[in-house]
Amino acid sequence: METNLIIAYTGIAIMLALSGIGSAYGVTIVGNAAIGAAKKVDGKFGNFLVLTALPGTQGLYGFAGYFMFQSIFNILTPEITAIQAWSTLASGLVLGFVGLLSSIRQGQVCANGVVSIGQGHDAFGNTLILAVFPELYAIVALAAAFLMGTAIA
Repeated sequence: METNLIIAYTGIAIMLALSGIGSAYGVTIVGNAAIGAAKKVDGKFGNFLVLTALPGTQGLYGFAGYFMFQSIFNILTPEITAIQAWSTLASGLVLGFVGLLSSIRQGQVCANGVVSIGQGHDAFGNTLILAVFPELYAIVALAAAFLMGTAIA
């Protein structure tokens, strides 16, 4: 049914857009901090690069969610049922919003670590550890989308 397919693709669009927007904001937050810190300390660009890239993973999780529903569960077809469509929309909302918020917050954690490194502190390892916590919830949201998809496929 066309309506069901529209509902499902709305969920996919939300999944991709929100997680991508969050990643763009997150990496920008860290990137801005890295530019300032690089002026103060030499030889730390590799650390700054790793910390800047971390919030970008949530955008990849949004794409992975789309890939799961398109290729693994193979439900994005004209034969999609109403429950599959609404489940896809719900998965998109969950993964999209969690990706959006966790990547922005992870960017803030990483930016604070970059500032600390720029002030001469050895904070790279600690920042990586603390940056895992927002990432965890994005992974949980991706796992939830996977479980929802397997339940309806």
